[in-house]
Amino acid sequence: MQFIYKIPGYLLLLFGGFCLSWGGFIVRSFEYATAWQILFLRSFFFFVAVSLFLILIYKKNTIQIIKASGLPGILGGLVMSISFVAFVFAMMNTTVANVVFIISTQTIFLAILGYIFLKENISLTSFICIALAMTGITIMIKDSFVSGTLFGNIIALAIPINFSILVMLVRKNKNLDMVPAIWFASLFTSIYGIIMSETLSFSNHDIFMGFLLGVPQLAFGFICITIGSRTTPSITIGLLMLTETLFAPLWVWVFLNEIPPKSVFLGGAVIILAVILKNFDKNNSPSPTH
Repeated sequence: MQFIYKIPGYLLLLFGGFCLSWGGFIVRSFEYATAWQILFLRSFFFFVAVSLFLILIYKKNTIQIIKASGLPGILGGLVMSISFVAFVFAMMNTTVANVVFIISTQTIFLAILGYIFLKENISLTSFICIALAMTGITIMIKDSFVSGTLFGNIIALAIPINFSILVMLVRKNKNLDMVPAIWFASLFTSIYGIIMSETLSFSNHDIFMGFLLGVPQLAFGFICITIGSRTTPSITIGLLMLTETLFAPLWVWVFLNEIPPKSVFLGGAVIILAVILKNFDKNNSPSPTH
């Protein structure tokens, strides 16, 4: 499994975004589970998968590696567990389109925080790419975005903010393996799910859906994102993570026969253009000062 640490960061991030893009489709496929029960199921399987990954990598040294992540690992786990809970509350209090749009603002937060805390330059090309990406996202969801859901929208803001904080912690502590941060996140969120769920009785179908959310979607996704973020500039991370926004409508279309409007394809094309343009940015490498 050590080979994963040798894969270029941008490829890991692309694959990570691809994995996360399945979330909406899988959540829609649950039969009876409530939002908090879904949170518990995916977090439990997430916890098991990340634990197995760490054991496969570090074997007898797994506990030492988790301890070595120290305060950055615990803090990273805490902010991401808040993000996971915020996702549940946001879905309960606003529309999916609103949540998707608000999550995509992580591109902006990553650029700002990367500049402040990591001294990463924001080139003109980066500004243009961010503007293009946000324009594409706006085009994609313009027909679905609704007002009057301020509470849910505010909660949803915790998702991109906390994800950006995790990336800052990973980028700032390159000498540490920060995969334990998502181990802590899965542990914390499992506990939240147990506390908030009225019952832990599930159908076999919902257990399988929880497995799909926890292992291929969350565990594979966030392991790749966490490792890939170590060597990738913050702005580039934000743009590559938009693959989640690009692919999510596709799975709903293919498997649930919900045909997306033409604006989704147009907006997606603009986002792809932004990612391609960023690839030609000469300042597409991290600052050596951190």
